[in-house]
Amino acid sequence: MRLAVTRLDLESFESLPLHARRCVFWEVDPASSARTAENAIFGDLGAFESEFDKEAWISGLLLEWGTCGQVAVDGQTGHFVGTAFYAPPGRVPRSRHFPTSPVSADAVLLTSIRSEPGFEEAVPILLDSVVTDLVRRGVRAVEAFGIVRTPAESRSPDSPPAESLPHPEDVGELGALESISGELSFWADEAIVEITRAMHDSPQSDLCTECIIDADFLKDSGFDVVASHPRFPRFRLELDEGLGWKHEVEHALEKLVVMAAIDLAGRERSASVPVGRRQR
Repeated sequence: MRLAVTRLDLESFESLPLHARRCVFWEVDPASSARTAENAIFGDLGAFESEFDKEAWISGLLLEWGTCGQVAVDGQTGHFVGTAFYAPPGRVPRSRHFPTSPVSADAVLLTSIRSEPGFEEAVPILLDSVVTDLVRRGVRAVEAFGIVRTPAESRSPDSPPAESLPHPEDVGELGALESISGELSFWADEAIVEITRAMHDSPQSDLCTECIIDADFLKDSGFDVVASHPRFPRFRLELDEGLGWKHEVEHALEKLVVMAAIDLAGRERSASVPVGRRQR
């Protein structure tokens, strides 16, 4: 399967996958979104859907800040099969309501990376494209809010039922992040209820879990935890370290290619100069 990644522009907005085109979980301040507790419990995402607001958000960023999204394209069909969105934290209203906010002033916030079913390999490719773009623009770091998924969110059909899982007291302290979601994967549903109840009065109880990046993925991709939390840890990737070397290598290679081309052109010019005639 061949995938290509390109920068998002307004011309391609209509080609975005439906959820990516409509969901404004990050882009709209939750205080302006009227949503009842009953809707939150049953997972009604209607309050997050506004194609107009999503397009306006992208348009504003493209005009004032520059590229704010990367899209993965299936080379066989031309369909968009993955998206990544990022922006200065001041342009992401939802970020202010996370328990591990605020995002560092020197960082760009990576809000979401997601792919269509069957195209999961697009996710790390999209992340590489985001990092490459930000390094070239001189951004110092990228941060992201991760989500430690509950057993109900991450359990596969073959996983054991909650009743057979150990109690939280048997797996250590809640706040330990040595294994980000490894802990929660063993907790009983009762423990998750307690966590959710503790956050119920916060705007963060309204969630679109599809638009929050998996904490394990961020950890495995080289991000470091800078603000720990049992549910929403905040991660950071220094772009002058880690993947930052990639840009330096590319720049060095480009410079070598240019120098080689100049040298070759000089040699060709020298060879084309006619040799003076030998006088008799």
